[in-house]
Amino acid sequence: MNQPQLNIDMKNTTAVKTPDGDVVFQQGMILRQVSKFVAGTDEDGIMPLPIFYDVKTGKILKDTIPPDLREEYSEYCV
Repeated sequence: MNQPQLNIDMKNTTAVKTPDGDVVFQQGMILRQVSKFVAGTDEDGIMPLPIFYDVKTGKILKDTIPPDLREEYSEYCV
């Protein structure tokens, strides 16, 4: 299945910045444990969720966390 291509003019976007005004983020992972009963497998599993975080502080960019998990990770976010 092909992903639709978005035709977005970069001039119509805005920069994402850290509270200190920095614009560089690092990609990382949040790991979530999944019960074998939920996953329908023989063993519990680990599900990786890609996120971006502030290089200096290690704080996660809130908008990169799934909405259902934002409250749980709120103390780790910018």
